[in-house]
Amino acid sequence: MFQITTQSVALPDGREITIETGKLARQADGAVVVRLGDTMLLATVVSSKDAKEGVDFLPLSVDYQEKFASAGRIPGSFQRREGRLGDHEILISRLVDRALRPIFPEDYHADTQVMITLISADPEVQPDALAALAASSALAVSDIPFNGPISEVRVAKIDGEYRINPKTADLSRATIDLIVAATAKDICMVEGEMSECSEAEVVEALKAAHEAIKVQCQAQLELQTKVGKTEKRQYSHETHDEELRAAVRAYCYDKIYEVARRQNPNKKGRSEGFRDVRDEYLATFPEGSEVNVSLVKTYFSDLVWEASRRLVLDERTRLDGRRLDEIRAISAEAGYLPGPHGSALFTRGETQSLTTVTLGTKVDEQIVDQAMYQGYSKFLLHYNFPGFSTGEVKPNRGAGRREIGHGNLAHRSLKKVLPPEADNPYTIRIVSDILESNGSSSMATVCAGTMALMDAGIKIKAPVAGIAMGLISDGEKYAVLSDILGDEDHLGDMDFKVTGTEKGIVACQMDLKVDGLSYEVLAQALEQARAGRLHILGEMKKGITEVRADLKPHAPRAVVIKIETNQIGAVIGPGGKVVQDIQKDSGAVVNIDEHDNAGWVSIFATNKESMDRAVSRVKGIVAVPEVGETYVGKVKTIQPFGAFVEFMPGKDGLLHISEIKWERLETMDGVLQVGEEVTVKLIDVDKKTGKYRLSRKVLLPKPENKNA
Repeated sequence: MFQITTQSVALPDGREITIETGKLARQADGAVVVRLGDTMLLATVVSSKDAKEGVDFLPLSVDYQEKFASAGRIPGSFQRREGRLGDHEILISRLVDRALRPIFPEDYHADTQVMITLISADPEVQPDALAALAASSALAVSDIPFNGPISEVRVAKIDGEYRINPKTADLSRATIDLIVAATAKDICMVEGEMSECSEAEVVEALKAAHEAIKVQCQAQLELQTKVGKTEKRQYSHETHDEELRAAVRAYCYDKIYEVARRQNPNKKGRSEGFRDVRDEYLATFPEGSEVNVSLVKTYFSDLVWEASRRLVLDERTRLDGRRLDEIRAISAEAGYLPGPHGSALFTRGETQSLTTVTLGTKVDEQIVDQAMYQGYSKFLLHYNFPGFSTGEVKPNRGAGRREIGHGNLAHRSLKKVLPPEADNPYTIRIVSDILESNGSSSMATVCAGTMALMDAGIKIKAPVAGIAMGLISDGEKYAVLSDILGDEDHLGDMDFKVTGTEKGIVACQMDLKVDGLSYEVLAQALEQARAGRLHILGEMKKGITEVRADLKPHAPRAVVIKIETNQIGAVIGPGGKVVQDIQKDSGAVVNIDEHDNAGWVSIFATNKESMDRAVSRVKGIVAVPEVGETYVGKVKTIQPFGAFVEFMPGKDGLLHISEIKWERLETMDGVLQVGEEVTVKLIDVDKKTGKYRLSRKVLLPKPENKNA
């Protein structure tokens, strides 16, 4: 039978995670099932024995998928089966990928596939916080070379306390919600959102997360020992020529350093300068010589990396000539496009985002159909990164994982400052088109998105700006860089994106490529980021200082009417008859929703006449009749004893024959006609039956010969 091995690890609140191997997917190089509560994740890893010829990187793919059966559901798609990964699954895949990739040996280039599958779901356990633990555990019980283990946890600040992997129900109260990945020694990845928190709070959250991760890493090492996988497979995926490496260094390094020292602010200019040095060196070889051009390019790139870093560490200046904490020149313009409901053009150095905002109604909401969540989303942000933004030819085949990840970071940032749902009836779609890119395009999206929302007239709580921070370190010296270039992202040891308002941080994303980052350096990076963020917010104010007082003329107007829950049925009517009639009569769009123990009627119209007509109809339905008030009603039916008058929409009252005139009427013949408008006063409401009594005569002059 199966040789099953298990290992348990305790969470700070006493709950227990179990890691089991040897029962499922035994033909994979490594496979585990991780369980917390009723949530179970199956993680498998397979890696080819050899690398493909010419491959000089790690071809790693990480896929996280949620099976609908895990939550006892059938997919809502037409085919009723799981399809391509949804954005939610892609984002979790990226969290695991970003944590794992830097931990593999640099010279390991075999095709490697990690698959994580949610096979059982617990509504109170979020699986994203367990995915990297499962993936790393699968690697731990395999013979695949890996410098781990690593793990990920969610750390949330709830009711003033830092909690690890809290229950789902408690997350709604969280002021900090971070996913943190780390080895037992160092943090390597962070992503999450906050409610305008301080830099010190973020550092404390990371410390709490790391303590829990250390325990999970130790549990993986113990599991690895139990299954006897401490020895990893041998491999040889790189061939080097040390004489050629030395020759390239001797000829090129000083020339490369001089190109870096020119401090050219133009990306293409710098690239051409480096390329000229490389071509000059290659030209020293006689035609037909057997020089390994591929190795020359590899060694040359290594020297560009080294020289550029030395420039920063030794001379405290950067490739484009800026100081370490200097922000590139910013141009911010709101309302650039006349057609959209809101727009902004934000340019920082060689990075540019053209962002639009579109306001829609409830029918424009996105349907969300996930294994563990069904509902609607009324705030959408889409980020596009075409090839021309970096001067490249790239097929336009829809958003890739990078675009989805960058868009999600901007989405996290801006949703924190949207007005409460009761004050915001719109479905909002933001689209950021990156027209030029040299670092921090996701942060440009945050800035442009803020300005476009303000231009659209959305009353955000506060403007949000974003900045990308970098780090270069050689173990002794270090330099924290503000507003990094694309080159500095590649050359540096850290990419730390921070977004926030003037009050505090609302989202962050960090990837580390270096060991031994101290919390003191991290605190310095956060403080430097705060200063940069405040500078950028100041530049954004030059483009727009406050939210537009009114919407664009062609944007849909919205009025929200709060009603009692027992009035919802009256507005909708039997089979939706009433609300459909209101829409047909007025030309407005009427949506009705129930939340916060109340009914909310959202009315959308493109002109005042339609809006006023729809609002009047709805208010008439939900208005409460008041004794003593005068109404203009319409005769609905005539009876021998009087007439029934609809004095408010859906509300009929009896106008008794004795209340029509001061003079005595013997019959109703010829007195009133069906459909006739008549002004009446509500004189009484029967407390038992709720029936209304109306009078017309009290509004008429009283004859002198009539007794009081």
